[in-house]
Amino acid sequence: MSGGGSPSRTRAARARRPRFERQLPQQRRQALIDATIECLKRYGHEGLSIRTISAQAGVSVGLINHHFPNKNQLIAAAYRHFNSELVGGLQAAVARAADSPRARMRAFLEASFCPPNLDQDALAVWVVFWGLYRHSRLIQRVQRDTYRGYVRLLRGMLAERLAQARAPHPRRPRRRGRPDLRLAAIGLTALLDGLWLEWCLEPGAFRPAEAVALCEAWVEDLCRR
Repeated sequence: MSGGGSPSRTRAARARRPRFERQLPQQRRQALIDATIECLKRYGHEGLSIRTISAQAGVSVGLINHHFPNKNQLIAAAYRHFNSELVGGLQAAVARAADSPRARMRAFLEASFCPPNLDQDALAVWVVFWGLYRHSRLIQRVQRDTYRGYVRLLRGMLAERLAQARAPHPRRPRRRGRPDLRLAAIGLTALLDGLWLEWCLEPGAFRPAEAVALCEAWVEDLCRR
């Protein structure tokens, strides 16, 4: 006797199967955040429309409202994710680098000037977020929270390089004074941001490797002083 069952029973079993797999709330929230970022890349400020985001995500406006109380909450969540992805990628690059301050700094700089960070589409996303910053307390709070992680990483690497440069050496005179790490991190951040923006606006102006070399020269000069 065959165990396959009759065709009618098979069709009935198929009919009882759900047509889609229900996503967990966190998965649905992340899908909506991804859709928001994609809309900002494609349409800039116009991508902030809830209807545009719902169309991109393939869900109803009501479902977005179910997961996020209002549009500001969704935009802030997208900004946090965008920032966290940036910092997380840099941290991962530094963790993979060879065990030396110079190698870790180079890994950080190279990761800063390669995809997904070096992406003209990403500029459209940042411009929207920057435009919202002055008027959105949620965006301001996210900026403060995520910026701390970035600065902590950068200051840690600068501290390592400066300590390495100040280490006693028989052929090198003892160095006096200690650079202000806070100002050093601000200075290097400004150089990184300026080069990144320059490349996004005019990609042919310089190669990413040249940007890395400029930043390395800045750090080496700081160590010498």
